[in-house]
Amino acid sequence: MTSTMSARKTSVFTVNGIRNLHQWTHASLDLVLKHLSAIPAADYARVLPAFGFPTLREQVIHIFNCESFWIHTLQGLPYIDRNPAECPAVVDAKYFQEKVSGETHAYLAALTDQKLNRATDLHFSDGDVAARTPALILHHILTHAFHHKGQIVAMCRALGHPAPDTDLNQFE
Repeated sequence: MTSTMSARKTSVFTVNGIRNLHQWTHASLDLVLKHLSAIPAADYARVLPAFGFPTLREQVIHIFNCESFWIHTLQGLPYIDRNPAECPAVVDAKYFQEKVSGETHAYLAALTDQKLNRATDLHFSDGDVAARTPALILHHILTHAFHHKGQIVAMCRALGHPAPDTDLNQFE
């Protein structure tokens, strides 16, 4: 194995680093939720068919469902998506966010840097198994949240409620 190949296999992720990225991501999502709480409830549930998750509510709940799904999967636990109808208002989504974020914090508290970077078998309900590092899955959770946060911001703009700056650069 060449040193280049060896370097690719060596991960430099730390639990504290992931914890910081997770905190910054949720701080950005807090800004989005604060903005969404100020728009009319009808617009929070208005269908915009150009988006895969066509309402702001569905986008928000999808972000937190994804995080919770992966945290459960990393622990070998089953997960059932929360139905967006169970979170009709932004305040409900905020409670869901707090629950999910707490699950992630608890998972990270039990993780070492070595375990973070060691591939583990992930078992899915359809019987599929995939070997991935928790670092990769946690990276996916965070980038996935930003992907959908961008869609939410675009949807707000389309609904006539442009969002304020919600990016990480304001948290440094």
